[in-house]
Amino acid sequence: MSLVLYYHPLASFCQKVLIALYENGTPFERRVVDLADTSSAADLFRYWPLGKIPVLYDRAAARAVPETSIIVEYLAQQYPGPVSLFPSDPDQALQVRLWDRFFDLYVQGPLMTLITDRRRPRDRRDSHAVDEADATLHTAYNMLEKQLREGGFMVSEQLSLADCAAAPALFYASAALPFADRPRLSAYFDRLRARPSIARVITEAGPYLKNFPLRASLPEHFVNGTPA
Repeated sequence: MSLVLYYHPLASFCQKVLIALYENGTPFERRVVDLADTSSAADLFRYWPLGKIPVLYDRAAARAVPETSIIVEYLAQQYPGPVSLFPSDPDQALQVRLWDRFFDLYVQGPLMTLITDRRRPRDRRDSHAVDEADATLHTAYNMLEKQLREGGFMVSEQLSLADCAAAPALFYASAALPFADRPRLSAYFDRLRARPSIARVITEAGPYLKNFPLRASLPEHFVNGTPA
C-alpha cells in the first residue's frame, strides 16, 4: 500500500482528509499519532518537523505531503477516483478554495480559541479572546446562512473540498455555538451528516469524543459513536 496517513480520528483537520479518502475509496495505511508517545511522535516528526497532523506519506513517490487542503489536492492529482472534489469550471474551483479557507480560518480558527480557553484554569481564561472568537463565529454563521441554497452543497450540487472542510468544522463548532436558529445552515449540516463518508468519520471519532472539552454540548448519539 503506497499511502500512509498520520492522523488522529478526533482531529477535525484529519477528518477533512479522511472524508476525501472515503469518498473515493482510496486505500491507505493508518498511523494514529499519539504525541505523548515518543516513538509515535518521532515517526511523525521524521516527515514533518512541525509535528502537525495530518501528514500523508506516499511511499511510491517517497514524498511527505502536509496540510489538509494540499493533501486533498494531491490525492485528486495523483490518486483520482470517481468523485471529483475540484470542479472543472474555473470560477467554481475558485469558490471551492475560498470556502475551504473560510471554514479553516473563520470557523475552525475561533473554535480553537474557544477550546483552548476552556482548557485553561479559570483564573487564566481570556474573556476578551473568547468574546472575539464568539463574534467571529456569529459572523461566519450569518455569512453561511446567506450563501447557502435550499439544497446541494457549499458551491454546487456536487460535494467538494469545501464540504470536506465544512463537515468537521461545523460538527465541533455546533457544540461551542449552536446554529439551529439558522435554517439553511442547519439543513446543510444535516445533508453533510447524511453523506456516508462523513457519517463514517463521525462514528470513528465517537470513542475519542470524551476528550473533547465541549463534549457535554454535543448530542448524546454523537458521543456514543453514531452520526444521527
